[in-house]
Amino acid sequence: MTPSPKWDDLAPRLISAAVMVVVGLLAVSLGGIWWHLLIAAVSGIMVWELAVMLQGESYERMLFLGAFAALATMLAIELPTGFALPLLLAPALLGFALLRRRAPTYMIYTAFIMLAGYGMMALRDEFGLVWMLWLVLVVIVTDVGGYFAGRMIGGPKFWPRVSPKKTWSGTVAGWICAGIVGAIFASFTQTGSELIGISIAAAMASQMGDIAESAIKRRCGVKDSSSLIPGHGGLLDRFDGMLAAAVFLLLVGQIVHFPPGV
Repeated sequence: MTPSPKWDDLAPRLISAAVMVVVGLLAVSLGGIWWHLLIAAVSGIMVWELAVMLQGESYERMLFLGAFAALATMLAIELPTGFALPLLLAPALLGFALLRRRAPTYMIYTAFIMLAGYGMMALRDEFGLVWMLWLVLVVIVTDVGGYFAGRMIGGPKFWPRVSPKKTWSGTVAGWICAGIVGAIFASFTQTGSELIGISIAAAMASQMGDIAESAIKRRCGVKDSSSLIPGHGGLLDRFDGMLAAAVFLLLVGQIVHFPPGV
């Protein structure tokens, strides 16, 4: 029997996801410089993907912007905190000056990438492995739960003009899965039921990040941000949700106490 076309990308997605999970778990378990190096490299590659996607061409200046973003991310977490903000904003301003097309979009989204990278490093450094794993799992189950529910249940599209594959069934399934992760973590940590609500909100932020990146790709007329990851496209395609969830968590830390009850 010939497999259904709607599942034909499942095998490469699973293999690529397994590799990313192993690398990510190793780095986040080790923490410190290893986690910082991974996040800095990922941030730099995403800035490079964004610049190439927005310009429609690959120039040396795009590679320079990616390398500069990776260096700035690394320095922002290693140097005293007073230097972090100018370092995180510098790649966005530099790209605005260097790029000829869609420079405002580049500036805003690059600042978003840089803040998210810093947030993920700070979360691991300040709160430890458990809470970094919580955030990663929330984003993963939101994506995986939405992927399978969307294909098995189907139904009305969420925003077909921007993201034609995203359905309301998959969107809601992502919220439910994230809430379950929150309930599990609340059961063995000192947090209360508030973590369920924060987990669902983080899932919503993750989905908003996915939609935002889809809108940029639609505007640029591309299917994927790059072809670096078989079955997934580029790092931006894979980690757009994580970017938004990490920035969301930075904001949550300014509004409510996190982790709640600890």
